[in-house]
Amino acid sequence: MLQPELKLRRDKIRSLMALQGIDAALIACNVNLIYTFGRVVGGYLYLPLHAPAQLFVKRPCNLAGEHIHSIRKPEELPALLKENDISLPTKLMLEGDELPYREYCRLAACFPEAEVVPCGTALIRQARSVKTNVEIEMFRRSGMAHVKAYQQIPSVYRTGMTDRQFSIEIERLMRLEGCLGIFRVFGQSMEIFMGSLLAGDNAAVPSPYDFALGGKGLDPSLPGGASGDFLQPGQSIMVDMGGNFNGYMGDMSRVFSVGKLPEKAYVAHQVCLDIQEAIVQQAKPGTVCEDLYNMAVGMAEKAGFADYFMGVKQKAKFVGHGIGLEINEMPVLAPRMKQELEPGMVFALEPKIVLPEIGPVGIENSWVVTTEGLEKLTPAPEDIVEL
Repeated sequence: MLQPELKLRRDKIRSLMALQGIDAALIACNVNLIYTFGRVVGGYLYLPLHAPAQLFVKRPCNLAGEHIHSIRKPEELPALLKENDISLPTKLMLEGDELPYREYCRLAACFPEAEVVPCGTALIRQARSVKTNVEIEMFRRSGMAHVKAYQQIPSVYRTGMTDRQFSIEIERLMRLEGCLGIFRVFGQSMEIFMGSLLAGDNAAVPSPYDFALGGKGLDPSLPGGASGDFLQPGQSIMVDMGGNFNGYMGDMSRVFSVGKLPEKAYVAHQVCLDIQEAIVQQAKPGTVCEDLYNMAVGMAEKAGFADYFMGVKQKAKFVGHGIGLEINEMPVLAPRMKQELEPGMVFALEPKIVLPEIGPVGIENSWVVTTEGLEKLTPAPEDIVEL
């Protein structure tokens, strides 16, 4: 990745560090290393407030260049900083919400004279919430590959399939279009494989994960998504595969059906499209996230679908979420979220309804906030497609 882009990202973090009197950060987690260095390494990026960033690498052993140093263990860091005429920190920031406790304590102990603060996760997430122009272009490219894969979905459906078999064929399409496969999610114990395919009443099965919809899953060790049941006539099928084609997690859901659905399904689907359109018209820089959520809930209630909006027994308490190098970045369109939209924010908007004995309907697209409003990053047809 070009150094000017990485410097821009690091300087965004530095500006937030300066506001809290933090004079250095030690970055160790994969996603934040991608953001600040451009790739995953086994090691640490030391980010001083007023000096060039230094990379200390354990693995891989073939990285070399200015400001790159080979190490065996983090205890070597203070001496190496001194050797390179870099001041030791007085207030050091660590990724307190992501590092294992033992690793956090070990890194903190390397700098016994420093005040160590755990705010790195929240601060870097704040910096990452507003994307650079390069990041937005990455989303655009990822979105087009995502769309290309989804356009081929009807071609891989076969009568008599299970939801698992159909999901595997769609996952193959995604991989052939360049999807990296890994689905990075921020949050405690948030796990999923590439995304989910939910058919019929399986979409209403509660899951321990904080996703929009649940699903039984194939095994209690991963209770979410496809259940292994046969796809039945009159069922709706929601495909929600994560579009990680270049490290940036695009999000898109589309609905398919086995034959015709009851009329109620098409009515509910249109309600979701109307909610999407209303939010797109309202969402501009300065719009409060909570207001968009409340608008969505109000429209679902007025249309008579309140009991089925964003789930049935277990409802998701959001209608949109930030995306980036992970799913579940900022902003979040949810109750009590007073954050205002800013140009450069990217989020997935996903109004969905689950109808008993039919299944899920609705829509999900990725959007970037511009100075005028929203730009759609996943421009694919949005009607229910009969298989």
